[in-house]
Amino acid sequence: MTRLRGSDPAGEPVRAPSPRRAALPLILLVGLGLAGCETAGSVGTVGLGVAEVTPRSKDTSVNIASLSDVVARNPRDAEAYNTRGAAYARQGDFDKAIGDFTKAVAIDPNNAAAYTNRALAYRQSARNDLALADFNHALQANPNHAAAYLGRGNLLRVQGNLDGAMSDLDQAIKLNSEGQQGAQAFHARGLIHQKRGDQPAAVTDFDNAIDRDPFAAAPYQARAQSLTAEGKYNQAIEDYNAALNVDSRNADAWAGLGVDYEKLGNRAKAQESYGRAKTIDPDNRTASEGLSRVGRA
Repeated sequence: MTRLRGSDPAGEPVRAPSPRRAALPLILLVGLGLAGCETAGSVGTVGLGVAEVTPRSKDTSVNIASLSDVVARNPRDAEAYNTRGAAYARQGDFDKAIGDFTKAVAIDPNNAAAYTNRALAYRQSARNDLALADFNHALQANPNHAAAYLGRGNLLRVQGNLDGAMSDLDQAIKLNSEGQQGAQAFHARGLIHQKRGDQPAAVTDFDNAIDRDPFAAAPYQARAQSLTAEGKYNQAIEDYNAALNVDSRNADAWAGLGVDYEKLGNRAKAQESYGRAKTIDPDNRTASEGLSRVGRA
């Protein structure tokens, strides 16, 4: 399995994180926004995570133009609207995405993918009640639709319904435990274990998430948090560095790195890490409190 390698963002060599480690939750996947939308060619696939919008494509406008031509030539094709809606969502135009998904389910009331996609777009628009209703519609249309269980599980999790979320995520993993969708489900379930204080179970789920998608930053950061909670500071540092190799502008990861260096008594590295976090986010509380303890470099 390919692992993140190279130098840490602070300039030190980094050993590839072991897949069998512990970790804590990243509110990244959690506040998680829109999992990648589904299209005819990727039914069951959910992008980067229910909380992360799929990165914008450089040729989005061209893609939408061609998809609009397909819609014009096939005005009664639900999948044509679903596919264009997914493109609008990737562009960040959620109102237009919702419009296309609405047309898709009007044409095909049993289109579970379109209901799921509209639910994810509603989440991005802070309309969680409508999102929950659509996840329910998707599962009524197809009780084995893993993406809807994942999306609903994430929504219930951020709403504090951990039992309901756990049930949905267990089902999502049962139906599809592989690829990015499997990675997202394991990550989300790990966050629940973590919130409940069961760090070993959280670590196992984050391990599984990383095995399935080794280039996503969130599970590394989450696992680092759990490792810190278990007192495994050197291993946590490896995971924070892996997360920062993906996104060096992650203030929370820098702050977490500072905590672990401080725990190990490396005052200089703690100061540097807290300082990097504050440069990115002047209001980062963990970094501010850390600098008050170790001082500034």
